[in-house]
Amino acid sequence: MNKNILNIGFWSAIICLTSFIVWIIAFAGIAIQSPLFFWTNIEEYVHYVNNNSQFFQYLAKSFMIIFSLAYMILAIVIYEFTSAERKIFTKIGVVFSVMFSLVSAVHYYVQISSVRFTIAGGEYSGLEHLIQSNPASALLSVNMLGWTLFLGLSCLFMCIGLFHESGTKGIRLGLLINAVACIFGGIGYLFQIDLLTFVFMNLGIGLGFIIMTVSSIRFINAVKRENK
Repeated sequence: MNKNILNIGFWSAIICLTSFIVWIIAFAGIAIQSPLFFWTNIEEYVHYVNNNSQFFQYLAKSFMIIFSLAYMILAIVIYEFTSAERKIFTKIGVVFSVMFSLVSAVHYYVQISSVRFTIAGGEYSGLEHLIQSNPASALLSVNMLGWTLFLGLSCLFMCIGLFHESGTKGIRLGLLINAVACIFGGIGYLFQIDLLTFVFMNLGIGLGFIIMTVSSIRFINAVKRENK
């Protein structure tokens, strides 16, 4: 196996895992540092932002951009480990990973740039359609499309592509958990079942990616040892 593929796969898995750990730390920081916010209107949101530190908010969103890109790269590397007759499945998974990465990165970049600039400038017209905290935000819907449909299908097809591949049981398990979590998280979002959405989009996907990335690191290290 090409050393470049192994090294890129190893570091992309490390970055995915690290990004999720930072996100967990930032999520805890938000809960400790600021009061819980429930969307009512743009004025209340601006007041909340101006009176509470947004450091952990921006930290979490920044690392979600990094995570999205790292997952896309990891998906491409996983494609390289797939047998010839099953590469079509992982290729479809890679395509959906690109779609997910693009949608997610754009969403979070808008949050840490345009939304922040607009609030600082005191111009709030139309801003509610870009804010992640607004459950009716158009941009949030686009982001959820990425995290539920595109990511779910990417993980599902990657899992199918790795079927019967030796040493990939942990990777497949993580991908399968992600696929299921994305489906139920999407159902929760569409039918506005907040508890269902929270559990599957945060705990479910978090668990799935921790299993998948740790297993990917172990698998790549095993392949490296075999190639020595």
